[in-house]
Amino acid sequence: MCGIAGELRFDGERPQRETIARMNARLARRGPDADGYWEDGRGAPVAFGHRRLAIIDLSERSRQPMVDEAAANGKGLALVFNGTIYNYPELRSVLHQRGHVFFSDGDTEVILRAYAEWGEGCVERLHGMFAFALWDGARQKLFLARDRLGIKPLYFARTDTFFRFASNTQALLAAGEVDTAIDPVALHHQFMLHAAVPPPFTILKGIRKLEQGTTLTIDTAGRTTERRYWSLAAQRPATPLTEHQWTEAIHAALREAVRKRLEIADVKVGVLLSGGLDSSLLVALAAEQGVHDLLTFSIGFEDHPEERGHEFEYSDAVADYFGTRHHKYAIPNSEVLRRMPEAIDCMAEPMVSQDAVSFYLLAEQVSRTVKVVQSGQGADEVFAGYSWHPKMAAEEGPAIDRLRRHYFDREHGEFAAMIAPPWQVGDVTAERLAAQLAHPCADEFIDQLLRAEATLLVTDDPVKRVDNMTMAWGLEARVPFLDHQLVELAAQMPPELKLGSGGKHVLKRIARGLLPDLVIDRPKGYFPMPALKFVRGDFLEFMRAILDSAACRNRGLYQRAYVDKLLAEPEKHLTRIQGSKLWHLALLELWLQRNVDAA
Repeated sequence: MCGIAGELRFDGERPQRETIARMNARLARRGPDADGYWEDGRGAPVAFGHRRLAIIDLSERSRQPMVDEAAANGKGLALVFNGTIYNYPELRSVLHQRGHVFFSDGDTEVILRAYAEWGEGCVERLHGMFAFALWDGARQKLFLARDRLGIKPLYFARTDTFFRFASNTQALLAAGEVDTAIDPVALHHQFMLHAAVPPPFTILKGIRKLEQGTTLTIDTAGRTTERRYWSLAAQRPATPLTEHQWTEAIHAALREAVRKRLEIADVKVGVLLSGGLDSSLLVALAAEQGVHDLLTFSIGFEDHPEERGHEFEYSDAVADYFGTRHHKYAIPNSEVLRRMPEAIDCMAEPMVSQDAVSFYLLAEQVSRTVKVVQSGQGADEVFAGYSWHPKMAAEEGPAIDRLRRHYFDREHGEFAAMIAPPWQVGDVTAERLAAQLAHPCADEFIDQLLRAEATLLVTDDPVKRVDNMTMAWGLEARVPFLDHQLVELAAQMPPELKLGSGGKHVLKRIARGLLPDLVIDRPKGYFPMPALKFVRGDFLEFMRAILDSAACRNRGLYQRAYVDKLLAEPEKHLTRIQGSKLWHLALLELWLQRNVDAA
């Protein structure tokens, strides 16, 4: 797990080491264990930077950038890699039988050898979370790849003279020469999809991101080829299964996903335990496989009259039930407000979810004890755990209309009243999601919906914030519910086995007998931070100061009448999924001030 960066020049110039150093400096928190640099000694216009978080093969042999000078017909291969390959021992064995000799014991070299053996087709053989860039000296081409679900980030900036990539936008901004104008299409996505901006867009015109399940090849003349190597089918299998058979199959696949994410590490692995079904099930499956002395971690915040700020009664019950070494942290609102700018500095893109700051503060504490944790993100998207799933399924009409009514944060007309004319666009978010829902190989509406969530929306909402906020403290988060083999299996399952029991029916069946009943039968919970939903007091003044600042007014992004309406009644204006619209505006503006204006 690491931070990666690099540059390929198209103008015949050599990359400047100082440019890579500036990028590496903005990746240091992702990889606090080592700093690496490589440039091609044969004169090719390419250079790589790397920050290491040592998880597998802690020795110097697995430092990056990793180079094999003898490979590619003697013209060399060089690699920078972020992530974890869970099947690397099996791949290593296969490659060894094919004559490859290894000088390290980690998963990084397995990618290097796999490319030498299978070329760009190596990605189909990798099981894990990854973003990597590989320089092929023989072909004089740069090859980039991102994992199937987009668990690991990969951003890039391109001009007529260079192509640069990095694990976050801050590194690209530090390198300079980035068009920082706000992208109107991304802006529409930002305010419709609670800050989930699907690739290739980011909020800045000059920065793009590689789509999940995709590779990109680029040569020294700037010619590019993009290839989607994975897609998800959501259709029933040829041979129907009973509910019992589906339950057993999902149980086995999830058990294996948890096992791999526990065993493939040379350091201790803990679990982020919110007290909800998903994280509790991870603890249960670890215990089921005989894991002892499991470390678990929970966080809570101050209560509001309308909503509790913690779920300790559930996380405590699970920790007691399994005898984990449990750590829980209670954070006062004053600390949240004081630390919020720090968390925003670590967001590669502006994220409005209440739990982004929660994860930042939790990860700080957890990183003092372990370097790797498992987390329950993805279960709701894969197994229909959200309140809007049954509502949409029960309705009739076009798929996009159902999604819009229950999921979009605001109507397009409200966006037009909120955003100043220079950034106005058509209803591009509805167009993008309608196209996504209409992709072939989905049997029913709920199959279309869950596939869109799992393959598009999950990447740029829960997955991105967990990656950003944990890696800000050099903490690797692993997400078993987004194991691609589990996701493929779940996508074939009949909708009623997901929608039943108030959502996540099959997971509740698996959990029965493994977990205390109060955790299974409890109402659906979220990672609560009420102060960012019921905006009042110091939090209201904090947001007012941002939106009334000279920077905000000079930027002119928002129409002032709309801002004033929200400031006058901040608790009245909530999205369909109960997010604060005022917080949405304030967060984006503060992110721009701290990450773009200050760059």
